[in-house]
Amino acid sequence: MGKALTKLVVLIRGGGEVASGVAHRLAREQYRGCMTEIPDPQAVSRGVAFSEAIYEGKKEIEGVVARHVTSFTAIAKTWQEGEIPITIDPEASLKSTLNPEVLVDAIMAKRNLGTRITDAPLVIGLGPGFKVGKDVHIVVETNNSPNLGKVILKGEAEKDSGAPIAIDGLTFERVTHSPKNGLFQTNKKIGDTVAADEVIASVAEEPLKAKIGGTIQALMRSGVKVAKGTKLVEIDPTGSKDAAFTIRDRISTIAEGVLEAIGTRYNI
Repeated sequence: MGKALTKLVVLIRGGGEVASGVAHRLAREQYRGCMTEIPDPQAVSRGVAFSEAIYEGKKEIEGVVARHVTSFTAIAKTWQEGEIPITIDPEASLKSTLNPEVLVDAIMAKRNLGTRITDAPLVIGLGPGFKVGKDVHIVVETNNSPNLGKVILKGEAEKDSGAPIAIDGLTFERVTHSPKNGLFQTNKKIGDTVAADEVIASVAEEPLKAKIGGTIQALMRSGVKVAKGTKLVEIDPTGSKDAAFTIRDRISTIAEGVLEAIGTRYNI
């Protein structure tokens, strides 16, 4: 059995890399976090995304486990086991029964997909798409800039730069996006080593080649229908296998910003 949780209830919208980094940090601090997701999550950084629990039943990241639950009563049991409940609830309708003290919109859609400032006593929006005082009470900066993780009490976050994080000086070369709408298929796995120009996947039967050699750090789940422009693959040119399963510093900084935002409101 896990240690009993005593802090606030936090409802987290999203199950991707950023949402999972926030949920992981809050779990370490003994918050009662609950995540909501769509029925068919399309996280690419699946090694560090609790949304994988929707497909696999559970997902462990750096010693913290998220478990897919399908009922309100299962949430409390999951907390008692020291795990994070994650449930399919695209509209976050659970808020009306869970009554969270905090709601964090970590969908990272770059626009507001329905979060309201009245959803909880403290509503936090991550990244662009939210205005303080209108959509949320607090915004946390997610852009990879000197302001990363900043708690914003007035205004909005910076516009997304669109540039991937540089590794060994490489940015856009590391990432492959979908050239069209269609079914994504691959026989590769996260952590696999690939060579430049190697075919690593396909969309609607169109082959996709790696732009550089290295280790696959992020990879869309095979068999998912994707839209043109969707990020599908991310390669680490250093060849590190552990990085794909380790919470990145950028994500940790955002999570610390969420903790600071909660502390600002609740004096924790």
